[in-house]
Amino acid sequence: MKCPYCGQVSSRVVDSRTAESGIRRRRECQSCGERYTTYEQYQASVVMVVKKDGRREEFQREKLLHGLRMAAQKRPLPANAVEAIVNDIEQRLMAAGRAEVSSRVVGEMAITQLKLLDPIAYIRFASVYRQFVSVEDMLHELDQITFSSVPPAEQPRLFDDELARLLNGIDDLPLDTTPTPIESAPSALARR
Repeated sequence: MKCPYCGQVSSRVVDSRTAESGIRRRRECQSCGERYTTYEQYQASVVMVVKKDGRREEFQREKLLHGLRMAAQKRPLPANAVEAIVNDIEQRLMAAGRAEVSSRVVGEMAITQLKLLDPIAYIRFASVYRQFVSVEDMLHELDQITFSSVPPAEQPRLFDDELARLLNGIDDLPLDTTPTPIESAPSALARR
């Protein structure tokens, strides 16, 4: 870091603190003795997505999330299932350490996970992603799902096992039809 006063490169850090968007460092130039502040921010590596037509654009998490949400619209899926798919894809892309990835790879990652999660959402996404041009193409894809050896993901439980046992136990309780002492006692108003 060059000193803003004299332009020399050598400096020492006097104080270092965490700031809202990174690290705030107070430095002192070893040449002129002046103090100045620098801010350091974390920058995630950027993965470029290569489109079919050759264009390159940064991986856009929100774009993928929107497409998956549209496919899963009105489906009985766990609350954060679609976000979990996008998180997994994003983490795998960043961990791969590659500067560029084909849009086909991103699409196949999404479609594979969606197929395991919900077959209807999968067909919706596949119809756009794979650009079915005829009904036969879609029927062929539906046949692939029907005869697939991989079962769709189990739907999430609404209640945990303990709560389910408690709720089931309510039905097993005996019903006592004898009146309680309050119900059998004549009311005070009736005596008057």
